Amino acid sequence: MSQVNRLSQGGRIDRSQPLTFSFNGQTYQGYAGDTLAAALLANGVDVIGRSFKYSRPRGIVAAGAEEPNAVLQIGSAEAAQIPNVRATQQALYANLTATSTNGWPSVNTDLMGILGKVGGGMMPPGFYYKTFMYPQNLWLTYEKYIRKAAGLGRAPKENDPDIYDYLNQHCDVLVVGAGPAGLAAALAAGRSGARVILADEQEELGGSLLSTREMLDDKPAAEWAAKAIAELQAMPEVTLLARATVNGYHDHNFLTIHQRLTDHLGEVAPIGQPRQRLHRVRAGRVVLATGAHERPLVYANNDVPGNMLADAVSTYVRRYGVAPGQKLVLSTNNDYAYRVVLDWLDAGRQVVAVADARSNPRGSWVEEARRRGVRVLTGSAVVEARGSKRVTGARICAIDAARHKVTSPGETLDCDLIVSSGGYSPVVHLASHLGGRPVWREDILAFVPGDGFQKRHCAGAVNGVFGMGDSLADGFEAGAKAAAEVGFQPVSGTLPKAEKRIEEASIALFQVPHDKNTARAPKQFVDQQNDVTAAGIELATREGFESVEHVKRYTALGFGTDQGKLGNINGLAIAARSLGISVSEMGTTMFRPNYTPVTFGAIAGRHCGDLFEPKRYTAMQKWHLENGAEFEDVGQWKRPWYFPKKGEDLHAAVARECLAVRNAVGILDASTLGKIDIQGPDAREFLNRVYTNAWTKLDVGKARYGLMCKEDGMVFDDGVTACLADNHFVMTTTTGGAARVMEWLEIYHQTEWPELKVYFTSVTDHWATMTLSGPSSRKLLAEVTDIDLDKDAFPFMTWKEGNVGGVPARVFRISFTGELSYEVNVQANYALGVWEKIIAAGQKHGLTPYGTETMHVLRAEKGFIIVGQDTDGSVTPDDLNMGWCVGRTKPFSWIGWRGMNREDTLKEDRKQLVGLKPVDPNKVLPEGAQLVFDPKQQIPMTMVGHVTSSYMSAAMGHSFAMALVRGGLKRIGERVFAPLVDGSVIEAEIVSSVFYDPKGDRQNV
Repeated sequence: MSQVNRLSQGGRIDRSQPLTFSFNGQTYQGYAGDTLAAALLANGVDVIGRSFKYSRPRGIVAAGAEEPNAVLQIGSAEAAQIPNVRATQQALYANLTATSTNGWPSVNTDLMGILGKVGGGMMPPGFYYKTFMYPQNLWLTYEKYIRKAAGLGRAPKENDPDIYDYLNQHCDVLVVGAGPAGLAAALAAGRSGARVILADEQEELGGSLLSTREMLDDKPAAEWAAKAIAELQAMPEVTLLARATVNGYHDHNFLTIHQRLTDHLGEVAPIGQPRQRLHRVRAGRVVLATGAHERPLVYANNDVPGNMLADAVSTYVRRYGVAPGQKLVLSTNNDYAYRVVLDWLDAGRQVVAVADARSNPRGSWVEEARRRGVRVLTGSAVVEARGSKRVTGARICAIDAARHKVTSPGETLDCDLIVSSGGYSPVVHLASHLGGRPVWREDILAFVPGDGFQKRHCAGAVNGVFGMGDSLADGFEAGAKAAAEVGFQPVSGTLPKAEKRIEEASIALFQVPHDKNTARAPKQFVDQQNDVTAAGIELATREGFESVEHVKRYTALGFGTDQGKLGNINGLAIAARSLGISVSEMGTTMFRPNYTPVTFGAIAGRHCGDLFEPKRYTAMQKWHLENGAEFEDVGQWKRPWYFPKKGEDLHAAVARECLAVRNAVGILDASTLGKIDIQGPDAREFLNRVYTNAWTKLDVGKARYGLMCKEDGMVFDDGVTACLADNHFVMTTTTGGAARVMEWLEIYHQTEWPELKVYFTSVTDHWATMTLSGPSSRKLLAEVTDIDLDKDAFPFMTWKEGNVGGVPARVFRISFTGELSYEVNVQANYALGVWEKIIAAGQKHGLTPYGTETMHVLRAEKGFIIVGQDTDGSVTPDDLNMGWCVGRTKPFSWIGWRGMNREDTLKEDRKQLVGLKPVDPNKVLPEGAQLVFDPKQQIPMTMVGHVTSSYMSAAMGHSFAMALVRGGLKRIGERVFAPLVDGSVIEAEIVSSVFYDPKGDRQNV
């Protein structure tokens, strides 16, 4: 396999380790030490994808995190797929498989590209909003094809085979970036004895030192970098993190670092090793040495493959031994870009010409290029690239940068590579995460970090210090200061000497002028990842978008994973010129975490599966499994859903279980109900304040149902609380709300009423609960207990202690089914034995185990609510027709009292809980179905409520439902309609929400 662009020597790659990989089904070869981007360029791959909006062919532009185009799908197996990986940041490994994320039928021949050519001028900013507004019934169709055309990566549908970690760390000094300034800062801080973490996003530490032609102490800069890294590795208090991107800078010097531990080894991590790790670091001081990104120049057709950044080409030549072309043209406004000319010549390639926008550049590198025979065209720039899927030529014209005009017809030069450099933009992203505004510096034509709220220092290029020697000194000083500020004595040290060069100032050039005005010239791309053009930005300003943040949102400039790395400064400069203001007045957009994408796996770490959400089982789980229970998840609990017999589906099983409870006796495992033990001399007072009803006079041995509301008066939870002693209560909550209620009680006690002497203990796991319900429940329980169950001795809503199945128990006579019921609570370790004794004794009584689905039907027949199903956070007790549960004369205003009495919560047309009886008794209303009063009303119809619970009742012989209906309590007897997706409509009568035994005779027998 021929690597047509691979140089015969040079680079930091290991030529003794060839690696085979595939891209879009084609097999190629690279070397250990390559990035995927370097290997693709070495093999002469020009088109790596299609653009976001216009489907134009795109190639590799950069060499690092700023790459806008080479965003690929990595992985061969479905489970190991990783979407949207930058080829410039993916290390090559054996058998790596990569594909483009768009292009049909292929990336080289894309039918969508025709639309980009034909309709390119018809898709300005705001095109989608302006075009796809009507008709509304096609919105979902629009969205489907727009998303498909956008070329986004595909998330895998199978479980990730890898494991991930996160690690909490503390350090005295965190240094972000391991280039010249970062290494110097780490050395200064490390020599003082401080705990130091040095993190860098690249495969190797060293940053620009690994690819620069500059010398330190008359030796290649990479040699000094190697010595510095070796010294740091020998320091016991220093941690070096390569492949580690600091993605977020948060309050109190808390930073997150995304480290790719084994991404360079294969598409699946070695057994037992995590793929990635998220470091959560609390730092005493931070040194930001994040460097700078080279800015491209904006000119016509600057997105054709073969248009690259000057510094990136130098990196590929010197670090990877790859020359991505044969004949190079450089367009620039600064001295630094001339390094690529010298590197290109050293690689044995041809430099056709340099177009320098300055009138008379005379810097050291400029003169060296001239001495080596390079043609330098001053006062000029590349105004247009020629070519379709690869650069074939460059049109160079004389320009007046200050007046933004072309001043000569120019000439077109044959070439296959155009490199540009418009200067450098400091990477201010992290410094901006907490709101620090970047500051424009006219001397370097760039933004630098402004005053920050963090305890940090900036050093090197991010600080606007670009010279090698100056950058080293700036970094060392920042590291020494950071260490001193956290209590360490700085240690002096010597730094290597950098070459002295003559440099000339850059001139401001962001968009290269064209003969035609911007709107009529060939597209000049500012943000290649989001297909934002100079014409689009000018249009945005003409349409009234003058704020830089508004321009960003209207055009998508710097959106997504790009975060404005390459296009931000050029874009806002174009907007500023269009508005007739300075770049400083225009300002810059703000940046937010994450600096580059972070996988969900790294965010979750080991908190997935059972470690994220443990499965909780009741003491009777073994019996449930042995007896064929089907389970459902309720919170973290596995609860029996129903107990099917042979040949039964859910509906048949539930109908049988319901009839068994109504006609004989059923048993339910209710152990999952939240249980909170409340003790203390002020326990009664506390209950008075958190429940809507009164608790002061509840006698020992009795129980009471209560509602809890949030501050806004909306129902939050419900349950029965029993009085065990004058200062001792046990509260039950919903299964899913137990932890939430416990936290809520603690918050109010600690922050609002700390003077109350009351204590809370969760005892949900301590007690197992078995509920016996049905006409025969008293007879059955009497066979296994010594408690007197006589109606008068043990009335409804009381509790007693005694033995059940030979085990001490608390038995509560309460009912969630409307039948005669007893809730037996025993210590959980004894529960299975007691359950089995009850099952055995119940055989002659027709005892039937039932699950949560039957429980739901039974309680709904009685009109009993389930919080979270029949409530949605917007209903008060009065809305539920449960005003009887509100203590309106309590001396202390309970939580939610004021909210419940607001003007809007007292309106008569609020949604209220009612029952629904379908006109066709065999039709079951879908839960969640929207309700209307007029089924013939034109769409959009006026929705007046929704179905909350809906079932078929075996006991009543017809379907029924509960619903929240606007003004429902005054509409009893009226009709309501549920239009369904299939076009049918179910008609129902509004009735009382209590369908079965409305007087409650059956539970009081």
